[in-house]
Amino acid sequence: MSEISGKLLDRAAHSTARLRDALALHGRVCYANSLGAESVVLSDLIWTRAPEIEIFTIDTGRLYPETYDLIDRLQRRYGRTIKIVYPQADALEAWAARHGVNGFRGGIEPRLGCCAIRKVEPFRRAIAGNRAWVTGIRRGQSASRAFAAPVEWDGDNGLYKISPLLDWSGEDVWDYIRCKRLPYNGLHDAGFPSIGCAPCTRAVRPGEDERAGRWWWERPDARECGLHPRRGIQAEG
Repeated sequence: MSEISGKLLDRAAHSTARLRDALALHGRVCYANSLGAESVVLSDLIWTRAPEIEIFTIDTGRLYPETYDLIDRLQRRYGRTIKIVYPQADALEAWAARHGVNGFRGGIEPRLGCCAIRKVEPFRRAIAGNRAWVTGIRRGQSASRAFAAPVEWDGDNGLYKISPLLDWSGEDVWDYIRCKRLPYNGLHDAGFPSIGCAPCTRAVRPGEDERAGRWWWERPDARECGLHPRRGIQAEG
């Protein structure tokens, strides 16, 4: 195991402090694990330093096999269980009957409707009873996420949103993973910086934005699932 740099230790300590502060202030806190690289870092920080935080993930029914494999590897490494939440079958069947199995490609509204059933509704069931939820977003992931705050009131869901990795760089994330030899999603080795449902996520080309592979047929400012706000690009000043 490589030695972690002082800078990275500081990053981890700062992120841990945000997690501990959230627990102290809000009591019940959960983490919505998306099973990407940032998720591996947060899973390690939570299960080793803030284990009172419940970790859950959403099985949309269209995940890559590598993503299921990562769930198993994480659970085996830490001896803990990730709670898995599933969409409501009747709502999903009705949507597919109306729009088709790949109807999300018909425009932003049908795609958001698919995300609402597969991700947003299960997410809201999973966070019920919590006063804050943790997310792994980083400023460097997209122009929209660059304007996020470490602690925000999530008015859509009625609780606080905590982003402990907001100021980490992609290099920080991977240095932490490599130094601690953490398991990670095998799709990252195939050019996937961001990982979601199989039909809506692809590998990116060199120089592309980290989230360019998510819903790549849409305009960039629309590429969120509904769990995070689609912020307008602000001018400097």
